[in-house]
Amino acid sequence: MTPDKKNDMKLDLNIQPLSSWIKTGAEPLVIAGPCSAETEEQLVATAHLLAKTGRVSALRAGIWKPRTRPGEFEGIGSIGLQWLKRAKDETGLPTAVEVANSKHVEEALNAGVDILWVGARSTVNPFTVQDIADALKGVDVPVMVKNPVNPDLSLWIGALERINNAGITKLAAIHRGFSSHEKSAFRNEPMWDLAISLKTHAPNLPMINDPSHICGNRELLGYIAQKALDLDMQGLMIESHIDPSVAWTDAKQQVTPSALVELIERLTLRKPEIKGTVLQDKLGELRNQIDKIDDYVFQKMAERMQIIEKIGNYKKENSITILQVNRWEEILNKRIPYAKALKLSPEFAEKLLELIHSESIRKQTEIMNKGQEGQQPQEHLTHA
Repeated sequence: MTPDKKNDMKLDLNIQPLSSWIKTGAEPLVIAGPCSAETEEQLVATAHLLAKTGRVSALRAGIWKPRTRPGEFEGIGSIGLQWLKRAKDETGLPTAVEVANSKHVEEALNAGVDILWVGARSTVNPFTVQDIADALKGVDVPVMVKNPVNPDLSLWIGALERINNAGITKLAAIHRGFSSHEKSAFRNEPMWDLAISLKTHAPNLPMINDPSHICGNRELLGYIAQKALDLDMQGLMIESHIDPSVAWTDAKQQVTPSALVELIERLTLRKPEIKGTVLQDKLGELRNQIDKIDDYVFQKMAERMQIIEKIGNYKKENSITILQVNRWEEILNKRIPYAKALKLSPEFAEKLLELIHSESIRKQTEIMNKGQEGQQPQEHLTHA
């Protein structure tokens, strides 16, 4: 067995800008179309309505539909590719299709599909991604990679690297949210921090947001779409059906072409900062203030940890347990209301306190185990 060569997640991708492989047209970039190609009439009619809006840059449609359980509608199959071809011929819209294996890649390319994407259920499996990547070698086609179903940044990065290593330089990521056991208003939790982290690792990688799969309902689409644009994502993939009420899949999250236009027109497009302007000078001044505060926070945190070390030594000398539940409850009861009074959200305050407490427990555990051979540090002990 050879040691892992990759010990970090920095992306060194050879990619082309988004504008080199898709006409953006009116901003923002929008890829739209039905969740599933159901009938030729449904797909072509929807495509015509989307093309007439002048706001859609590419037509998407599910041909093969990976479903959680068998027996549900799993896509119309290869025949739908011919319907897409007709829609493209009649409207001029480039087409985009999800592929889940090498056979899908071959059939989609033979049918003249312009853009391929790797779905969330495929991204989670490196074997599947590699199978797709192998089928793409020697092919010049844009490929978009959705985040994996589960919140694992390394899987997302790995999938992008595999596709790029196959010679695909027209590459983009799609942020479609992550599965979570926690109940919320969303079908898939946005977990914006993971999308931001990917953008940090690969600043030049285009990222497109998929509010349809994040929301699971059409009521929240505008909110998520605006948030994505505010985070400097380059476009949106939104499911649109000529009559969502009779859609065979994901009816609640699809919108009509006319509703799509209304949604887009309500969005606010914000400009990135421009170097050498008064705006950037002002931002620079404010960021300097933040840097000074951050330095102060870290200094105080270091002082706090020095006291934690003293507490750890005292507990060790007097055989006192590390975890003191009553003390933890006291901290929460005091600090969260205080944070709220300072106009900080209780959720943020609790997460911050949990992080600090976890590090305090880790340091005390390290002190307790110091010099004790054969004992494993309990680094994962928390406030449970």
